[in-house]
Amino acid sequence: MLNKNNLFTGVLAALIFPAIACLVAFLLRTNVDIINRPALPYLVAIALNLILVRIGQKKGLDQTIRGIMLATFAIMLVIFLLKVHPIR
Repeated sequence: MLNKNNLFTGVLAALIFPAIACLVAFLLRTNVDIINRPALPYLVAIALNLILVRIGQKKGLDQTIRGIMLATFAIMLVIFLLKVHPIR
């Protein structure tokens, strides 16, 4: 997926790990023993996105890196806002 050098590809690549983290958090929301910190899967997804940035940097995909960073910071902002003001 990281072969094309455009912003849209970076945004799509960056949304894969948070989508998986959202699914895992939804499936494990009632099992408190496994996840006792609700934001942990999302923070792991953000860390994995930083690995994508490193791979893109090695390949010289500047526009893709910008897309990954844009989506990562947008996800971080949404997670922060939802943790400060949860939806009831």
